[in-house]
Amino acid sequence: MAGKKKNIIYKTDEEVELIRKNCLMVSEALTLVASIIGPGVSGKKIDEQAEQLIRDNGAIPGFKGLYGFPATLCVSVNEEVVHGIPYNHEFKDGDIVSVDCGVYLNDYYGDAAYTFCIGDVDEKVMELCRVTKASLYKGIEQAVVGKRVGDIGFAIQNYTERQHRYGVVRELVGHGVGRALHEGPEVPNYGRRGKGMVMKDGLVIAIEPMINLGKKDVKSFEDGTVITKDNMPSAHYEHTVVVRKDKADILSNHGPIEAAILKNPNLKEVIDILAVSA
Repeated sequence: MAGKKKNIIYKTDEEVELIRKNCLMVSEALTLVASIIGPGVSGKKIDEQAEQLIRDNGAIPGFKGLYGFPATLCVSVNEEVVHGIPYNHEFKDGDIVSVDCGVYLNDYYGDAAYTFCIGDVDEKVMELCRVTKASLYKGIEQAVVGKRVGDIGFAIQNYTERQHRYGVVRELVGHGVGRALHEGPEVPNYGRRGKGMVMKDGLVIAIEPMINLGKKDVKSFEDGTVITKDNMPSAHYEHTVVVRKDKADILSNHGPIEAAILKNPNLKEVIDILAVSA
């Protein structure tokens, strides 16, 4: 979340590989979620199985106990933007479910998120997910040496808000990743080109557009869950990347998640509209 300024720590190649290992474990946990989620499945069930996978690999759930959060996964349904707690409530046909996961191993974190579309999701909501997912890669394209953090936010905002008229959440932002889950710099999903800190080689950041079908405004509950004020659906996709000279290196991997979605008859895949239009 946006707030107090945090230290910016550039990573060595060895540190990047430790973070990559953790991000790939997060991707593995989200792939497991993709294989089992569907109508009648509860948030608690996918949370328990993801935690088991992480611990079986010798790691620790990165979110559990952090800031008092009680679970391994943040499971946010429909109008829930982020930080949803996985309860016994069962998912139903037509839901979209954002699942955010973190892993901690060898003194470093990994972080990634994906929104799952269950069953007969309304086409307007499917389009929200397509655009939000595409905006993630628009932002990643800007994560190169010499660009500024504002270039990432501008790319995401321009695509989602200006071109598609969705609401870009202001209160929640991407962030640096390393020995702490939330390091500097903050990486907003809105901004101005040419503004913010200049990015250098070795900066590891989580880019995570949180985009609302309706207005940008959100509100928080006492348990930390953030929802849209107008109760319209919200989508959320996230990669952890390292800034490099010509092209960002994506440390997490959505590919296995997408492959598992295609094998799960209870899910609809969000087609990469950037690839289709290329």
